Amino acid sequence: MGKFQSSKIFDGFNTSYRQWEGDKPHKFLHGFNISFKLYFEGELDTNNWVMDFGFAKNSKTLIDGKQPKEWMDYTFNHTVLISEDDPGMGGWKTMDGLGVIQLRIIPTTGAESFAKYIFDKINPCIQEETEGRVRLTKVKFMEHGKNAACYVD
Repeated sequence: MGKFQSSKIFDGFNTSYRQWEGDKPHKFLHGFNISFKLYFEGELDTNNWVMDFGFAKNSKTLIDGKQPKEWMDYTFNHTVLISEDDPGMGGWKTMDGLGVIQLRIIPTTGAESFAKYIFDKINPCIQEETEGRVRLTKVKFMEHGKNAACYVD
């Protein structure tokens, strides 16, 4: 029996991060133009769609108090993503407090970690919004269109 799937790319984000435990140059702050592709699977709705591609702007279900697109912009657009265990946290918080950076503290950094982070935030929203009709199956996270990492459920 076949399955219905669809996907949507979200792009235009500029973010910086570091992997403090990594080797040079990754332990230093570096930035990318990023995008990510969400893969949906589920039954068709009354429009014969798996997922309304406008869900990110029209969702009644929120992620951390924000609509999905607003959450994406808040998290990834002109931000600095830092692992919650980064030993330089005091400095990052100082820069954020001075308005020099927009700090976002997340569990861990790196393309693979970002793919899982996005999945973990967006999948519950999609499932609630569609009353279980649709689920996220994969997130592909891309740095400057050349590097990609995926998280697959």
